[in-house]
Amino acid sequence: MKNKIISKSDFVAKIHDGASIMIGGFMNIGTPEGIIDEIVKTDVKDLTIICNDAGLPGVGVGKLVDAGKVKKLIASHIGLNPTVGQKMAAEEIIVELRPQGTLAEQIRAGGAGLGGILTPTGIGTLVQENKKVIQVDGVDYLLEKPLKADFALILGHVVDEKGNTVYNKTTRNFNPLMATACETVVVEARSIVEIGKLDPDHVVTQHIFIDYIVKGELA
Repeated sequence: MKNKIISKSDFVAKIHDGASIMIGGFMNIGTPEGIIDEIVKTDVKDLTIICNDAGLPGVGVGKLVDAGKVKKLIASHIGLNPTVGQKMAAEEIIVELRPQGTLAEQIRAGGAGLGGILTPTGIGTLVQENKKVIQVDGVDYLLEKPLKADFALILGHVVDEKGNTVYNKTTRNFNPLMATACETVVVEARSIVEIGKLDPDHVVTQHIFIDYIVKGELA
């Protein structure tokens, strides 16, 4: 069996300029802060970040924005991080806002190998611009294409040495979806246990989706 446990620095060395990265979390709950801190130390740049939100100044995804490493941000809202708004206005960063449910479904579609999703959300608004409208039973829907990325950075509460992952309550949020939609997936584990220690009924993200495991602050 492949040893998936790796140091944060060794994993982050795999991230290249211009990479697309999905980062789990909802207002930093469920965000792998340790990996983000390691990315900030590097020279990597021009990243496309796909996440629920822009975090807060100096917290979560906000650290990457502050460090000038983000070229493009795809998220559902940025309101609690004024730095992103300022950089957006100054054309220092490209921001694509997606309705939250649409964002989640686009990621799910990417992981499931679907060609996209149909949603009524955004019909008749700016969200509709440059998108195909498909009518089903007399109702108009927007075709939203699937989202995929080069890397997924997720946070697990308890992870076994094979990569089976259990989440702690609401830290689950976007993490399981993102683990299915990316080429390379790393989980920052709060605790790492031996194979066989987890109840299979409690495993949310199966080991087949996890490529690397890094030790979190409690591991």
